[in-house]
Amino acid sequence: MDLLDFVRGPGLTFALIVFVLGTGWRLLHLLRRPRKPDLSPAREGAPGPGEGALRNIPRGLWPRQAFGPVAQFAAVNAYVFHVGLALVFFGYAPHIAFIHRVTGLSWPALPDAVMVVAAGATILSLLLALMARLSNPVRQKISNADDLITWTITFLPLVTGMAILIEPSSTILARDHAIYRGPLAVHLLSLELLLVWFPFGKLMHAFLFAFSRGATGMRLSHRGVRP
Repeated sequence: MDLLDFVRGPGLTFALIVFVLGTGWRLLHLLRRPRKPDLSPAREGAPGPGEGALRNIPRGLWPRQAFGPVAQFAAVNAYVFHVGLALVFFGYAPHIAFIHRVTGLSWPALPDAVMVVAAGATILSLLLALMARLSNPVRQKISNADDLITWTITFLPLVTGMAILIEPSSTILARDHAIYRGPLAVHLLSLELLLVWFPFGKLMHAFLFAFSRGATGMRLSHRGVRP
């Protein structure tokens, strides 16, 4: 068994187990935390907590004008990253084949040219986000090791994937074996590292953002504040 066999077998199994159990544990822990009741009366005409939560979740998808162009640029850059990452992971033919082997699900792939542009835009957005964080004194103060570790672990699968993107996807899928086993193993290992880190770092915001925005919306609506 070489490195590629390991990451395709025991390594992938371990990473998926940690990802599923760790994410489930974080969500269960969040939902079971005790909540202090709000004993103050709701503002007259205030919506219910459920409505307040649902209103605030989409409201957080774009910053208010008062925050200025810096916040708007950060929002645009975040959308470029998230949309680009989704296109790369769910639209590239070899990735779809990988998902099919793991889950049995598949769908039509996007052209390779779209994937190259999406991957390049995603990498650029990550570099811009890191530059903005390191060049801003306030963001430097509020950053910690989790931010840099999460950035690095997110960046690695993109860079290692681009490093082995030297043939059309149709050529890769036509083979019954991998030619570049070492680079492919490193790419898969970086993905598994991301899966293992996901439940314990700030990547969990992919699930937790809805809970945090919903909780904020409930508190604000109770006080009569419109999102």
